[in-house]
Amino acid sequence: MIDLSTLPLHITLPTSFLAGLFIGYGYFRALRATANLIVHEGQPLLGLALILGRLSLLATGFFIAVLVGGLALLATLAGVLCAKALMLHRIRRDEV
Repeated sequence: MIDLSTLPLHITLPTSFLAGLFIGYGYFRALRATANLIVHEGQPLLGLALILGRLSLLATGFFIAVLVGGLALLATLAGVLCAKALMLHRIRRDEV
């Protein structure tokens, strides 16, 4: 098994940040779809699948980041938060 914590920082930190962006985009996209299902009285099983899917995506991503190290975990969290900010900016821009 490869020890991920021995990889150099100039590889792990940008990779972790990009992974966080991907995870965050998937998470908040699924959250928006779940909210739309609730508002428009959509299929409850699809809503449950979206909830379980987004939580497992987030947990798996953070677990892999923990295996890489603390700085990678922070970079992944920063990516998720940037994805949240980008999604909120896009939603606010579309409302105007």
